[in-house]
Amino acid sequence: MNNEPMKNRSAEFSCPIPITDYKNILLAHGGGGKLTHQLIQKMLLPQFRSKLLEPLHDGAIFSINGSRLAFSTDSYVVNPIFFPGGDIGELAVNGTVNDLAMCGAQPLYLSVGFIIEEGLPMEDLWRVVLSMEKAATVAGVELVTGDTKVVDRGKGDKIFINTSGIGIINEGIEINPRNASVGDKILINGAIAQHGIAIMSVREGLEFETQIESDTAPLHGLVQAMFDVSKKIHVLRDPTRGGVASALNEIAENSRVGIVLDEGKISLTEEVRGACEILGLDPLYVANEGKLLAFVVPDEAEKILSAMKNHPLGKDSAIIGEVVNDYPGTVVMKSKIGGSRVVDMLSGEQLPRIC
Repeated sequence: MNNEPMKNRSAEFSCPIPITDYKNILLAHGGGGKLTHQLIQKMLLPQFRSKLLEPLHDGAIFSINGSRLAFSTDSYVVNPIFFPGGDIGELAVNGTVNDLAMCGAQPLYLSVGFIIEEGLPMEDLWRVVLSMEKAATVAGVELVTGDTKVVDRGKGDKIFINTSGIGIINEGIEINPRNASVGDKILINGAIAQHGIAIMSVREGLEFETQIESDTAPLHGLVQAMFDVSKKIHVLRDPTRGGVASALNEIAENSRVGIVLDEGKISLTEEVRGACEILGLDPLYVANEGKLLAFVVPDEAEKILSAMKNHPLGKDSAIIGEVVNDYPGTVVMKSKIGGSRVVDMLSGEQLPRIC
């Protein structure tokens, strides 16, 4: 018999907690802004650092037997689970499809994990399942594996969903959040802030002449239409949590470049504009689920823009800015009246539980 004293396993794995101003996790740590960024950079990335994780892409990109693959995962905790224009099931499928598309991949297969709270009406679960089936069919992907867990009543909030996905990247496509280059034009495929405001309009009981609906949609078809006319696309990003502002700040920091936006080229629907004014929200920080940002070489910008406009999900596409040498790591907005302001990454949480 071994008479050595038993080791303290917790002590064996203990280490100083990284420097932080917060003793507990806040909702803002999941909002896609500064606190999310700090959580990843200070606590998660140092412990899990690897060549595949290092780029902080929308997914990991790697090669197996000569094929380049993208692998991504995301979890969905949106409240309410049914909202104008979609629901948590459709959102989960489209969200992972889009993360793969932002890696330049054609999505192939998804997994799904359900965490269901005891007491959820079976009718609601069935509605979510059917929605996921329809979204997968529309996107042309297969749900091939998954898991189901049930937690005690009061220990969850109706249903949480995790989806992971694998896609294949065709030859000649090199998308990376560190690839933004001076001179690149920045394109977007339509009006911003629709998803976040659709959620908030339900939460706050706001009513408008025209109902604001989420823009949730699978974007890989639009991305393929862009690649069909040019592969000179440096960066793709879907501005979900934290909105356009947070996504652009991350790219500016990763690529060490400056970004200048033209306020007059960034479109909003009148209903979204009105809702943002009522709620005191800046639409640049509001989540989108059917929009993409593309950084493309200037000589190809108009050709790519034309291809986007010819796709149903890109008919309102526009060039909204460019990459510059000045103020690396910073995003600047030129206003309609000729002024300019720094568009920083949001420090707090505008909209919790938005996706």
